[in-house]
Amino acid sequence: MYFAVIESELDLLIEMMRKVAAKDTPPDEKILELIYTHLDAIKEVVARNGTLRAEFFRDIWRVERARMRFNYHETKIFQKVLAEGVEKGVFDVDDVAVYADILHCCVKGIEVLYIRGRIGKGKDRSTMKRYVKKIVDGAFGKKKIVY
Repeated sequence: MYFAVIESELDLLIEMMRKVAAKDTPPDEKILELIYTHLDAIKEVVARNGTLRAEFFRDIWRVERARMRFNYHETKIFQKVLAEGVEKGVFDVDDVAVYADILHCCVKGIEVLYIRGRIGKGKDRSTMKRYVKKIVDGAFGKKKIVY
């Protein structure tokens, strides 16, 4: 039952992320929205499901086994948006697959700290989004578009 709950929640998250990726917004904005969609959804699921919360923090390897399919799909979504950004001249990324893997691992790596409210403690959401935007822009070599 534990794995069924995790898989069901992760399927919903994948659908949310697909909707973000399909939006008619610039790729750099999509990446930011994908990151926060991931983090906010995981935080909500863990908070809402007491048993899941306990397991999430106690046995992360068990959670990892349950989310292998999600990891694959999320990475593919990141690849799609990064490729769109390269195509539109927004990003300077020479290997979309590798950058998508790195992005996926970075977002996954801060989940526990985000859930526990330890990232940006005392900062408001807009300040944190500005910080994350700077990181994303630097990581993907965001090009300044001159009109």
